[in-house]
Order: sequence, then C-alpha cells, then structure tokens
Amino acid sequence: MIETNPMAEIFGFPPENIDKRASYYRENRLCPFFNRFPNCTKDKADDPLGVCSINHQGSKIITCPSRFREDWMILRNAAAFVWPKGTKWTSLPEIRLSDANGQSAGNIDYVLVSYDTDGKILDFASIEVQGVYISGNLRNSFKEYMTNPSPDFSWDGKNYPHPDYLSSSRKRLIPQMLYKGGIFKAWGKKQCFVIQKSFFETLPSLPQVSKEQADIAWFLYDLDYSKTDNQNHLVLKDIIYTEFKAALDKVIYTNPGKMSDFVNQLQGKLEERKVCPPETHSVFELL
Repeated sequence: MIETNPMAEIFGFPPENIDKRASYYRENRLCPFFNRFPNCTKDKADDPLGVCSINHQGSKIITCPSRFREDWMILRNAAAFVWPKGTKWTSLPEIRLSDANGQSAGNIDYVLVSYDTDGKILDFASIEVQGVYISGNLRNSFKEYMTNPSPDFSWDGKNYPHPDYLSSSRKRLIPQMLYKGGIFKAWGKKQCFVIQKSFFETLPSLPQVSKEQADIAWFLYDLDYSKTDNQNHLVLKDIIYTEFKAALDKVIYTNPGKMSDFVNQLQGKLEERKVCPPETHSVFELL
C-alpha cells in the first residue's frame, strides 16, 4: 500500500480532521492525552513534533508514549491483572529504580500501589509504556502540514518515515526487561508492558502461561477510527501472559541461521584476498 501522508495523528487528531476542536489543539500545540504539561513536549518543548502516530501499510503506528494515556485505561487494565476487584490502588509516575549499589536502573513509567484504609502500601507493580521508534524524517512533513492544515494534505518528500521495530526492541524494550525487569522479578512483583499489537507481533513468539502463573502481562493496544467524532481511539486488543525468564530468553536470543552459510561467507571473503595484492592485507602464522 502506497502512503500519501506519513502522519496519522497530529496533536491528537487525524490530519483530515479540521473541525473547531482539532484546530484548537493544533493552534495551541496541546496534548489531549494527559502529557505532564498541557502542551505537547515531544522532541522539543518550544517546537514540539506533535505527531502521535504514523501511517504504515494501512495501519496507524503509535510513536509517542503519551498516546497510550487515553482515558487512562492502561492503568485500569494493568491493575485488574495485578489485584482482585475491590482493591484500593493508585499510580505513581516516573519512579527512579536503583540497584544494590545505588546505581540507577532507570525510571519506571508508572508504579501501581495498593494500600490499606490507613494509606499504608500493601503491594506494588510496574508498568512500562513504549511507542515505536521512527526511521526517516517526520518533521519536514509535519512542518509543511502545520503551515496550512488541509484534509487533502499529501507528502512525497525524501527519507519517508517508517517504524523501526528492531531499534524499538533492542534499544528500549530489552534493556528495560534486563535491568528494571530483573529487579522486579527478584522482588517477586508483577510487571506490565503496554505496547502496540503490531510491535508485539515483530517479537519472537513468547511462551504463554495462565494469568495466575504470569510474572508479566503484555497489554496489546491499537487505534480504531470512529466516524462519529472523526478521531482514533485506543482499544485493548489482547493480553498475553508470560513468565519473566522464558520471555526474556526469547527476546534477547536470536534463532541462529545455518553455520555452514556463515562459513561459506567467510570462505568467499578469504578467496577474495587471494586475488588482491599481498600488501593490501596481513597474513599471520602461529609460531
């Protein structure tokens, strides 16, 4: 499918939505999804890149973590995994986590805490929220759209943006599981990962367990379009339950290809050296 506009949402609304409310959010660069500040602060606080999600092969890919905050359903759904109905709980954002040496293991996006009638903490669990990294240039199309918002906007510029799932897992997801996740596993506390369904589908197939056996719950969301208000809405599509170690092993280890193919590649490189002048490479011999 050929995309004509890389941006699926701008300051919370589809680009083709130019009604009064959508225009108000764009003109004032506001975030409708409970950013820490009223304004969007993505990329640059004084010149935000207000793209919440991008178009890719017919799907809307969430690129901003704040987009998952719609109606705070991610907190409610996570709490339902960790505790039974009737539990008193709340959430605390951006909590620093340290290892045994006092070194920072990073900040946890949200810590859910349950408490008694006196306000004393009884239990806690983590929530990590991740959008998808982008390859390509998104700001150029964004800047051009913002000069004249139009439902007919199209973009055919160079370096067309697309999701970078591999970097999203290797640079963000795996380190989170290794460092922060390892600490919570050692403490015997539940973990929740909030990502988009299409991102999860790029990961290796994870061994699933029952909700009761799970250390981790993967909450898989998507964006569904509503004609009623000409807007996309966050929808929970699935929940995958896994054990910590089994999931980590699958994510960090790659299925190896054939060793014979690698050896053939090495042999080819070695053969190439035979036709090169001797001074272009070094030859060593064990004595």
